[in-house]
Amino acid sequence: MKLNKAFALIVREILKEKKMTQYKLAQETGLYHSTLTDILNCKYKTANFMNMALIIRALGVTMSEFFDSNLFDFKNLEYRRKMMI
Repeated sequence: MKLNKAFALIVREILKEKKMTQYKLAQETGLYHSTLTDILNCKYKTANFMNMALIIRALGVTMSEFFDSNLFDFKNLEYRRKMMI
């Protein structure tokens, strides 16, 4: 699974647990609703760390709590290593 997909799945899970809408999350983060929707629909290949941090904070969880999921284990993530020339 790609990192952006894992991130979106966890955000959606927490939103559901907290009975929070994407619209409310967008308001709490200061992100445009369309930007948040694009993040949650994996329209971006890579996540912007600042946006990730804003979202995690607005969800009311710590970074440690958020990333404490098997989805984020390296063995479960697809990633490509860039060739250094």
